[in-house]
Amino acid sequence: MSGLVYFSSLSGNTARFVAALGLKADRIPVRPADPMPQPVKPFVLICPTFADGEGRGAVPKQVIRFLNDPARRRLLRGVIGAGNRNFGATFALSGDVIAAKCNVPVLYRFEMVGTETDIARIRVGLDKLWRAECSTMV
Repeated sequence: MSGLVYFSSLSGNTARFVAALGLKADRIPVRPADPMPQPVKPFVLICPTFADGEGRGAVPKQVIRFLNDPARRRLLRGVIGAGNRNFGATFALSGDVIAAKCNVPVLYRFEMVGTETDIARIRVGLDKLWRAECSTMV
């Protein structure tokens, strides 16, 4: 069970990272007119950060729109934030904002398109998360 949903802007950094994970994932569209994914099982959200210097606008509007649906939000189990360390305190801030608003944990943070270490750690972490999720449903 992969249970991943992600947002990636036109730059494609997050999309490249998700592709490198090699796990099935649904993409939140960039364009508001495009249909939103409708997860039917628990998922982890991967979200880049688009904050100004004060941290405003950290969560992309399309991700907010996606999470504003109670049925989708109910299935959210955790968030992985992405960002650029050059932006200091706002690095991967979207993960923190989503975690606080949706009462889920920040599972991981990575920079830009991530590294092989990030990919390996996330794969292991997701495997542990879904095993724990399955064992609590027995």
